[in-house]
Amino acid sequence: MTLAISFSDAELKRRADDPSAVLMRDPRHPGLYFRFTEARPRGTWSLVVRKKWHRVGAYPDLSAKVVLAALPDLRMRLGADPDAGAAVSPWAKLGDLLNCYSDRMSRDRNLSDERKATCKSAIARHLVPRVGGMLLTDIRHGTLDTQLMWPLQETLSLEFVRLIFGILVVACRQAFTLSLIPSNPMAGIKFSDFSKIKIKAKPARLRGVQIESLIAQLEVLHQRDQQSAMLALMMLCHGTRIGETRKAQWSHVSLPDRTWYLPVGNTKTRVEHSLPLTDQVCMLLIAYRSHQNAAGYEGQYLFPARNGKGMSKTQASAVFTELGKGEWSSHDLRKLARTGWADLGVDFLIGEMLINHAMGHNVQAYIHTTVEERKRAALELWHGHLDTKGFAAIHGLEGGRNGNSGKPLEAASHMACNPIQESTIGEVSKA
Repeated sequence: MTLAISFSDAELKRRADDPSAVLMRDPRHPGLYFRFTEARPRGTWSLVVRKKWHRVGAYPDLSAKVVLAALPDLRMRLGADPDAGAAVSPWAKLGDLLNCYSDRMSRDRNLSDERKATCKSAIARHLVPRVGGMLLTDIRHGTLDTQLMWPLQETLSLEFVRLIFGILVVACRQAFTLSLIPSNPMAGIKFSDFSKIKIKAKPARLRGVQIESLIAQLEVLHQRDQQSAMLALMMLCHGTRIGETRKAQWSHVSLPDRTWYLPVGNTKTRVEHSLPLTDQVCMLLIAYRSHQNAAGYEGQYLFPARNGKGMSKTQASAVFTELGKGEWSSHDLRKLARTGWADLGVDFLIGEMLINHAMGHNVQAYIHTTVEERKRAALELWHGHLDTKGFAAIHGLEGGRNGNSGKPLEAASHMACNPIQESTIGEVSKA
């Protein structure tokens, strides 16, 4: 039985307590229906056009006031195109959509803490203040350029402006995909519409000729602050990101297997990563653990904070603020390692794997099953090169060799630099 009532939020709230009230209509608005679900007081709005039922949205997410206000535009839209979506957004302004996206993202376990913090800051500090009050129906090239893109580029780097723009694009796309808005207001709007300038990668601020002075600086630091020195040394030796390094735990390090495992939760690519440990690094880690134990620390973190947890992003950044003096950052150590591998002739694919850049699934499967020895050979070659620049004075290993495999550095060089056969990769990619 369909009840005839006057749609209002107060009336729906009153009818929610009546189990006989299930399907209702309003004679003033032909074709508009409301049905309570089993989870009262929740319900569903529908509009019948040409005998076809279109779902408008859920109650109380969509109040009666919002639905009735949107009804004329909704009828016009479906009248012009019966297959058009009938969803009505619970939001009128872009700020409502962005705040919802920010909350949803903050509870997404698949995103890193750094990613969440960056997006939350971009929304709260830039998007909401500039375009939060903009109506969804007013989003177009001209309004975005005037209120967002042009003011942002006056004070921020173009790379960061692109990041902010990307967050806006993703937020609107996701809201449309989830049927929270009837159309995607950012569809067809691209960053290149506002700027034709090609964003170039930042140049490295540490060069190979600076390795000797850098290691000398780290040797001095190692004598007075082993934790800070080890953080930098592990990054220099392996090309790891600062977040991946500072989160390392002793349970991730296997000295018998001579491997450092980086779990999914610690990597930017959200893929488990492993790095071979050379003799030099093993010596460093053994001495470092003994230093921690002598200081009374027997916890799980390689780089603990005073609160017993791992070193925070701010604390880790402070280490490199002091080391770099504004001339270079932690990321420059990563660039230095990658450039050093290339200069030593390490195969490109092995270098990309060591640096943990995102790769296709098939390539990852090939890499993890066939080139572990080449990964180790590449790092042995790199650490041997660092030894010639003063690294040996820090770890104390003599001879400039990695004795586990019984191969001298010349053999490691041959294995690391020998290119992987493209035909083999092609066969794996086709599998």
